[in-house]
Amino acid sequence: MNMLTVIFMVFIAGAFFLFLRAEMCKAKGRKLAEKKPAFSEKNLEEFSEDRQVYYSKRLAEMISCRTVSKKGEFHSEEFYKLRSVISDLFPEVTKKAEVLYFGEDCYLYKFIGREPEKNVMLMSHHDVVPAEGEWSYPPFSGQIAEGCIWGRGTVDTKTPLFAEFSALEELLEKGWIPPCNVYLVSSHNEEIAGDGVPLVLQWLKEQKITFEWILDEGGAVIDAPMGGMDCKCAMLAVHEKGRYTIRVKAAQAAGHGSLMKQLKSPAVRIAGLITKIEKKQPFIRKIHPEVLAMFESLAPYMKLPMRLVFANMWCFGGLLKRLIPALNAQAGSMLGTTCTFKNLRTAENGDCMTEVFFRCVKEEDLKTDLKTFQKIAEEFQVEVDEVIENEYHRPASMQSSGYQFIKSCVEEEFGYAACAPFILPAGTDARHFSELSDAVIRFAPIDINNQQYASVHDKNENIEMESVVRAVAFYKTVLRKL
Repeated sequence: MNMLTVIFMVFIAGAFFLFLRAEMCKAKGRKLAEKKPAFSEKNLEEFSEDRQVYYSKRLAEMISCRTVSKKGEFHSEEFYKLRSVISDLFPEVTKKAEVLYFGEDCYLYKFIGREPEKNVMLMSHHDVVPAEGEWSYPPFSGQIAEGCIWGRGTVDTKTPLFAEFSALEELLEKGWIPPCNVYLVSSHNEEIAGDGVPLVLQWLKEQKITFEWILDEGGAVIDAPMGGMDCKCAMLAVHEKGRYTIRVKAAQAAGHGSLMKQLKSPAVRIAGLITKIEKKQPFIRKIHPEVLAMFESLAPYMKLPMRLVFANMWCFGGLLKRLIPALNAQAGSMLGTTCTFKNLRTAENGDCMTEVFFRCVKEEDLKTDLKTFQKIAEEFQVEVDEVIENEYHRPASMQSSGYQFIKSCVEEEFGYAACAPFILPAGTDARHFSELSDAVIRFAPIDINNQQYASVHDKNENIEMESVVRAVAFYKTVLRKL
C-alpha cells in the first residue's frame, strides 16, 4: 500500500467521522412543531382570533403615549398619561400590587407570594426613541393594519410590557396567588442609559433582595440568523458586552520649528491610529462558552454542509474564528473586544482628541486589549487622556436553574423555534442587576421578521397581532409554572 493510498484512506475516514458527528448532532435537536396561528393551538376562548383584536386595541392605547427619551428632557405629561392608561387597562394589577416609583417615572410593581424568600423579576422599559423619517402609518397612532399594530415601541418594548401586565391581570382576575414574590420593573429612560434602574438597584440592595431569575428584553424569536437554516430561532441573551470609554489625545508639538516639522499634525496622528486599528483589528478573538453554546444549539437545525462545520467546532473553530467577522459583523462582535471612535475634535491650542468606546466580552481580555491599543497609540504619539466609563457585568450561568426554567418555557410556547443562547452586542437595563441573580436573561417573547427586527430605532416599527397573543401566552406560562 503506497503513501497516497494511505493518505486517501485517512481522508475518507476523517470525512466519514465528521459526517457521522453531523448526523448525531441532528438527532440531538428537538423535533420542531409546525408553526400555527396561536389561537388554533389553545383550546381556550381567551385565545380566540377575536382576542388578537382585543389585545391590539389595548396595546394601541399604550403606543399612543409619546414617551420619548431625550437627554436633558422629560415630557411628564406623556409619561403620566401612560401611567393612567396602565391603571385603566389593568385594574387588578393596580389594586393588588405594591407600586413604587424611582426617579422621574421608573416603575416597580411587587406582588407578594406565598413563599416570601423567593423572588423573580420581569422587566421592560416604557420609553422609546424619537420617531423620524417617513412612516407608512403615523408612529404614535397604534394603527391596526395589514395584520399588524404600527407605532414606535411595538417591538422596543411596549409589547413585552403590555404582555407582562396582561398576563398578570388575567391570572389575578382568576384568583391566582403567586407562589413567590413577583416583581415587574420598567424604566422610563433605558434608551438614554438613565438613572431609573440604577435607582431600583440601589433600593433592592438596601433591602438585601436577590432573585432566582430576571427576564428582560434583548433576544426574541427571529428569522434564522445564519445561512443553512429554515426555522425560526428563539435567541436568549445570557451576556451583554461590557463598556469602557477613554479619551485619547494627540498633543500639538511645542519647541523648535525644525523639530516640529518632523512630527505629523495631531489630526493626522489620530487619523493614523484610527486607520491602523480598523485595518489590523488587533484584539483577542475567542469562541467564548456562550458562543460555542449558541452554535451547538443551532447546529442540529442546520443543513449540510453548515451542520458538518458547526457540529465539529473542535475541528473548525480556529477557521471560524477568522471567518465569522467577515461573514457576519454581529456574530463577529461576539468573539471579543470591539472599539469605535467618536467625538473627534481639535482644540484651540491644536491638540486633537477623540473618544474610544470599547465593548468587551471578558474583562480579563479587555485588560490585554487595552495594552495592545496603547502600544499602537504610542506609535502615533497619542496618549490616553482620561478614562470616562468602565462598566462590566458577569454573564448568566447557563447551568443555573433560572436559565433552564426560562429556556423550558420558551421551548414550550415557541415549539416551532430552535432555542439558543447568545451574547448581546447592545445594552439593556438588565445588566445592572447581574449582581442580584445568576440568571439574568434577555429575551422578549415576540415573534418578529427581519423587517420588524430592522425597524427598531428606525421607521415603520410594527408587530403582528398574532405575536401579541403569543407574548401574553408566554408570560402566563412562566407565571403558572413558578
